[in-house]
Amino acid sequence: MADPSSYRPKPGQIPDSPGVYKFRDEHGRVIYVGKAKSLRQRLSSYFQDLAGLHPRTRTMVTTAASVEWTVVSTEVEALQLEYSWIKEYDPRFNVKYRDDKSYPSLAVTLNEEFPRVQVMRGPKKKGVRYFGPYAHAWAIRETVDLMLRVFPVRTCSAGVFKRSHQIGRPCLLGYIGKCSAPCVGRVTPEEHRELAEEFCDFMAGRTGAYIRRLEQRMHDAAEEMEYEKAARLRDDIEALRRAMEKNAVVLADATDADLIAVAEDELEAAVQIFHVRGGRVRGQRGWVTDKVEAVDTAGLVEHALQQLYGEESGDAVPKEVLVPALPEPALPVAEWLTGRRGSRVDLRVPQRGDKKDLMATVQRNAQQALALHKTKRASDLTTRSRALEEIAEALGLDSAPLRVECFDISHLQGQDVVASMVVFEDGLARKSEYRRFQIKGFEGQDDVRSMHEVVGRRFRRYLRESLKTGEWAEEAPGDEPGGEVPAENGDRPKRFAYPPQLVVVDGGQPQVAAAQRALDELGITDVAVCGLAKRLEEVWLPGEDDPVVLPRTSEGLYLLQRVRDEAHRFAISYQRGKRSKSMKAGPLDAVPGLGETRKQALLKHFGSVKRLRAATVEEICATPGIGRKTAETVAAALAAAAPPAPAVNTATGEIMDDAEE
Repeated sequence: MADPSSYRPKPGQIPDSPGVYKFRDEHGRVIYVGKAKSLRQRLSSYFQDLAGLHPRTRTMVTTAASVEWTVVSTEVEALQLEYSWIKEYDPRFNVKYRDDKSYPSLAVTLNEEFPRVQVMRGPKKKGVRYFGPYAHAWAIRETVDLMLRVFPVRTCSAGVFKRSHQIGRPCLLGYIGKCSAPCVGRVTPEEHRELAEEFCDFMAGRTGAYIRRLEQRMHDAAEEMEYEKAARLRDDIEALRRAMEKNAVVLADATDADLIAVAEDELEAAVQIFHVRGGRVRGQRGWVTDKVEAVDTAGLVEHALQQLYGEESGDAVPKEVLVPALPEPALPVAEWLTGRRGSRVDLRVPQRGDKKDLMATVQRNAQQALALHKTKRASDLTTRSRALEEIAEALGLDSAPLRVECFDISHLQGQDVVASMVVFEDGLARKSEYRRFQIKGFEGQDDVRSMHEVVGRRFRRYLRESLKTGEWAEEAPGDEPGGEVPAENGDRPKRFAYPPQLVVVDGGQPQVAAAQRALDELGITDVAVCGLAKRLEEVWLPGEDDPVVLPRTSEGLYLLQRVRDEAHRFAISYQRGKRSKSMKAGPLDAVPGLGETRKQALLKHFGSVKRLRAATVEEICATPGIGRKTAETVAAALAAAAPPAPAVNTATGEIMDDAEE
């Protein structure tokens, strides 16, 4: 691991101007490329105390062995040069989106003498007009099949075209009227190119004028009593309308826009793009990336724009680009897009109306794509096996931990302390084995003591049930009766007789030490313990002063993070449920003779205890099932009780209303 101070530039050596910089490793390979409005300010931020850096940034600067930079005139030039270098060097620490599938596009080869309509995948070629991409190739073929009736453009391969030309007979499409048969000279090259260009104009969204022109020709043919020609034009118009119906109108007819949405977590991000042309969704595509650098939503959007439009120009860049967050700064990116298009491009975040609604749809697609990607990754047996082997190697275990249990503590300012236990077997969640714990012995923000208690209670049950299998064991001294709460399925708790090979706790050295102490007190020596500290994603082992740092791309680290995040989710959902009940119905518990049904009826009628406390006896009597005597009792009890202390949201610091969950 390199010391960044060994290659830090001297003070005053870095210019205070826009530019692009490259970090290289000891072998001279470029590992990171970035741009900056001020090179001096940006590069100086990399050479501060390592403890203050984001863990991914810290890994990058300790992997690097040198840094170099290039000064440019404007931020737009910096953006262009950054994209060129990322494409050239493929740096390992830069965000690089990869397609979650190979999307097909509808292509028209205008660079050939007789343009051809076909399905294409892969990199785009010069002189070819593209439409899409589409989610499925069959969707393209259905559209083309309808369009060929009106625009009989060549669709055959070069071999078929050459053979038909040699034998002087067209292929089947030529005989049934879905090809103008340029191979046998039915149309001239100029006439065929005009057909191809009309096809492109229609696909680009300029549909209204063409259909009106066909309708006029149909009426003219009918007036001249050319009924067969009029019927053929009528069928052509119907075919075009069916093709148009396949892409629903979502925005105004004149709208050309790309909508980009991002779904992300701590590890990965998914990007979805909807291409809207002429007010219709003409294509969709998606990317997934590992977040190998410290980057926020605005940074992810900027990288997506670079990759999406870096090779494009002209009509491929629309008039509007709608994003969830603007890059910082946004003006150079907008100027760069304008230069790619050749006219002004509006880069903005939709605030209201149809565009905001469509952006919500794109966002849902991005979230589903990220969830699907995670599901595929987690369900891959080879990947799970590699993750377990990496964990075993990093922690020094004799074998892969086939059963992993993770514990997390949750509370609200020391109140309603609860804990969760989640179970992963062979790298997959076993939700039927999840457990929730109520910690009633003490109150306060003492996660270490809570962790010691929960791990001790879990393994005391293990020791008892491993010896007693015929019936449920009695609670041991120190255990809270009913302390273990069944998981989400609502059944009574299953046995704790299956021990894990690895216990993971959410926290650092103190929590790991508490869990290990609980196992030592019970004489359990065959269960390994580790902790995952969320801030730096470091793995801590009992009795070690330094953490184990797994590589950012490690499948083992990815699995540990999934386990930890699932335990946190399970604990916080339980804690919120308990808090909601105590906040909503707590004062009513003291009302004599008031059962659970009438409590819920009062809360449903008034919405919160705060509103109920302010109500008169007559207003309380209006609640179904509440008589006057009961209403007077409720009013008196609430008036005598002191108002509860306001709850504070620990995430925002705001005081929560009684009705809030």
